[in-house]
Amino acid sequence: MVKQTGRDKPIAQNRKARHDYHIEDVVEAGLVLTGTEVKSLRQGRASLVDAFAAVRGNELWLQGMHIPEYKHGTWTNHEPRRTRKLLLHKDEVQKLIREVEQQGVSLIPLSLYFKDGYAKVELATGRGKKDYDKRHALAERQANREAQRALSDRNRH
Repeated sequence: MVKQTGRDKPIAQNRKARHDYHIEDVVEAGLVLTGTEVKSLRQGRASLVDAFAAVRGNELWLQGMHIPEYKHGTWTNHEPRRTRKLLLHKDEVQKLIREVEQQGVSLIPLSLYFKDGYAKVELATGRGKKDYDKRHALAERQANREAQRALSDRNRH
């Protein structure tokens, strides 16, 4: 089997995370997976909707990520919402732990993808947005969209 180089298309993305959090720092982490989990991911089946990373001891764990059971798996199939260990360098783990200890900082998975044949998760530190921040961001995006539309209409005529 030939390993693919570079980053493949995302298996799963957490689009709501950018809406709910102010993203501060992003790191790439590996995952400890079983064989049937990898096969299910290769079929493009996963969900990061309720996922978050938690600190246990000096390790980071991904909780709440849903990888459905592999269709052709037998008794060796995995539990869909099990806790999975994240693989990072020790200094990266210590830095993330220090950031999470600050009040209001969370570890949020943004996307899940394969890179060079290995499953990777894009993990971000973020602070939760208030409702008025979310409304402001939506209004700003809408205004930008209308301005772009007006410019494109003007250039067409």
